Amino acid sequence: MKIDDAAARLEALGNPTRLQIYRALVRAGDPGLAVGKLQAKLDVAASTLSHHLKTLMAVELITQERQTTTLICRANYKAMHGLIGFLADECCADAACAPAAAKAKVA
Repeated sequence: MKIDDAAARLEALGNPTRLQIYRALVRAGDPGLAVGKLQAKLDVAASTLSHHLKTLMAVELITQERQTTTLICRANYKAMHGLIGFLADECCADAACAPAAAKAKVA
């Protein structure tokens, strides 16, 4: 993942309302949530929810799909795992991690 993409995604999740929206969609799993149910669940104004959903879609953290008259939102798990990997992949690359060093001493 490019650092600019990671920074944009982290910036989007830095807003408390967007983080709540994203967590609700992650919890919902693959079926996702209808926008109306998401709005009711989080008690957010429709215009506010729409604004935040657009931001999350712009950084590809969520997707939307229209099913007849209903708009379904889903977490983009590939993007989520990519971001988590970006943050963790180089853990302790320049030094021994404390947990790894502790395990080595025990063994």
